[in-house]
Amino acid sequence: MGKQSIGILVVDDHNLFRQGLISLLQAAPETAVIGEAGTGKEAIAQAKSTKPDVILMDIQMPDMNGIEATRRILADQPKIGIIMLTMLEDDDSLFAAMCAGARGYILKGADKAEVLQTVTAVAEGQALFGPKIASKLTTFFRKGQKMETAVVPFPELTERERELLTLIAQGVGNSDIAARLHITNKTVSNHISNIFNKLQVADRAQAIIKARSAGLGY
Repeated sequence: MGKQSIGILVVDDHNLFRQGLISLLQAAPETAVIGEAGTGKEAIAQAKSTKPDVILMDIQMPDMNGIEATRRILADQPKIGIIMLTMLEDDDSLFAAMCAGARGYILKGADKAEVLQTVTAVAEGQALFGPKIASKLTTFFRKGQKMETAVVPFPELTERERELLTLIAQGVGNSDIAARLHITNKTVSNHISNIFNKLQVADRAQAIIKARSAGLGY
């Protein structure tokens, strides 16, 4: 009797990339794609209905980012192995994902052999981190903090983005933020756009409400 294939759920908001990854996985005898999703909310629903062994999860998605989706899925189904899909080795986002329970990550430019190797390893219960992420996790646990507890509010944000969000929550305008942080107004606008996207808020008022509810800006 042959070894059972690894059931995989593929989650990415870019349809072309998602379909390419599905084709790659379907062509391999050790893996079988049993579901796909284009948003974090769809991922949660699909995980519940398909019960995959492994989820390949995009970090940045429009309605709910992959970090939050990971947290919610593992709260319900802790045995699923979740692997983050990312364009860049963004230490802050990947560290936040690992703290949410993800077991590894795959860069979107990875070749077929690397994808299959990572999927197989995670399906077998292993965790695969780059040296920088592993170092951060080691420091994190040495401080006696638990995986389920966020180190800071909104771990999906970079340190600079959290700094800006705190200033926004304090009612500081863009020009004053630029002056305080010694950056340009354009850079401030870019950071704010990233913050709105990651927090899934439409405007400054919603961002302030969300920030203050997490204790920022007081």
